[in-house]
Amino acid sequence: MGIIAGQGDPTASMTLLWKGEDARPARKAPGPKPGLTVDAIVEAAVAVADEAASAAGLSMRTVAERLGCSSMALYTYVPGKAELLDLMYDRVHAELPIDRAAGDDWRTEVTTWASELKEFCLRHPWVLQVSYARPVLGPHEQAVLEALLRALSGARLEAGALRAVVSSLFHFVHGSARTTAEARRAAAVTGVADRDWWTARVTLLNELAPDFADRFPLSTRLASARTPPAADGDPTDTWERETDRVFAAGLAVLLDGIEAAAGSPSAEAGAGR
Repeated sequence: MGIIAGQGDPTASMTLLWKGEDARPARKAPGPKPGLTVDAIVEAAVAVADEAASAAGLSMRTVAERLGCSSMALYTYVPGKAELLDLMYDRVHAELPIDRAAGDDWRTEVTTWASELKEFCLRHPWVLQVSYARPVLGPHEQAVLEALLRALSGARLEAGALRAVVSSLFHFVHGSARTTAEARRAAAVTGVADRDWWTARVTLLNELAPDFADRFPLSTRLASARTPPAADGDPTDTWERETDRVFAAGLAVLLDGIEAAAGSPSAEAGAGR
């Protein structure tokens, strides 16, 4: 199950998301300025989650330890972990380019958008744990959606189809990134390379089910379509190349479908590829 965002105080979260440091009341008490800022706390929290490749171990205590202060000091700036997670999620989305062009070359724009989003998710795999059920509704997250809508505007989809297309693209990219991130994590956690895991089990499968290819001919054909091993025998490279190939092919099919749904002039050309 994913992490549900937006569980904190809605006024606090939304105000911090859209106003940032300006949301905090001006300091009136005399004395030195506080050493912390909301930005510093969010950056530290992102670093903690990035290093663990997970948000599971994130807490106000782990963030405070990274900043060299007490966890109580953080509550002056951020009400709690729930609000902090919203801020983190939105903050990292600021890394994504949002200058997508609107025009007839929408396939190129959407392809670039999807590739950049996938790479972003692999840099911050913990964002894949945050459920789509309730969006953070922050400015940077919204800008990523706006960029996709701008790129798709050239396809001239009607509103209902556009909504379905946007949802499908987000789910496709996140699903592909999640598969890659989980494969990397599996190798790191178990100490067994992906190729070694498959070799051991396929060998056993051949011994225990020698008629596998006859019983499951379509599955066997599908497995034979994998990318050949890399020349240097690097199993990680083989896996990454395979997932990249599948991602590109799957995205192309989605884009062909979008052209067909839009009834655009290039639909016929796309069908012939």
